[in-house]
Amino acid sequence: MTSPLVFPRTDASIVADDGDSLTFCSTCAFSQACLSEGMDKRALMDLHVLVEHVGPLRAGEHVFREGDPFGAIAAVRAGTVKTYQIDRNGHEQVLGFHLPGEVIGLNAIHGDRYPCNAIALDTVMLCRFSFPKIAMLATRLPNLQQHLFKLMSHDIGVASLFARDNTADERMAAFLIGLSRRLAARGFSPRRFQLTMARTDIANYLRQAPETVSRVLRRFEKDGLLHIKQRDVEILDLPRLEALALTVLRE
Repeated sequence: MTSPLVFPRTDASIVADDGDSLTFCSTCAFSQACLSEGMDKRALMDLHVLVEHVGPLRAGEHVFREGDPFGAIAAVRAGTVKTYQIDRNGHEQVLGFHLPGEVIGLNAIHGDRYPCNAIALDTVMLCRFSFPKIAMLATRLPNLQQHLFKLMSHDIGVASLFARDNTADERMAAFLIGLSRRLAARGFSPRRFQLTMARTDIANYLRQAPETVSRVLRRFEKDGLLHIKQRDVEILDLPRLEALALTVLRE
């Protein structure tokens, strides 16, 4: 039995994995919604839904910036994208980290400009979808429309996760379990992965001090919950970590 891939997948096959005329690439964010309607990629092309492949983007390159005109949403195909805003005092506020199969740009739908910045944290490949075209397609495909609504609803839910008054341990456990589950859903190992974001970014996202993040990770390692070496994480006791995350994730 082949072991699950350890994120981030570094081999070149992900770049070449474009499916074929009848199948979707392995990280397509919309394939299930469209296939459930009995449509394959060829049918989508016939409906003039143009998917633009973007990348590779290198670490530090922006996908879009706050205030840029909105015309497309993008699905992450490989790598990690960070979304963030700059407040009136010039301080960065991390909004999220987007993994393969996840969509960025949904929070711009209500306006005509992107309300945040999106930046590559490592080598990133994207599929960009013209929003007017995919919105038109969604009127013909109820499942695709429902999928878009679900993605938007999910974004709202994730944004509120760390707004509550939870302990530093609970927040970190929820962050790690969230990553584990999202990666597992795309075929990666749920127990071994690399943190592609800096600890300062994790701290910002969790609304904690960087030293708190480092202290909690050391404590988790001492308690046998995980092993961490630089950015490489191995979850050793998944049930205990999930139990600790429960108050944040609210299953």
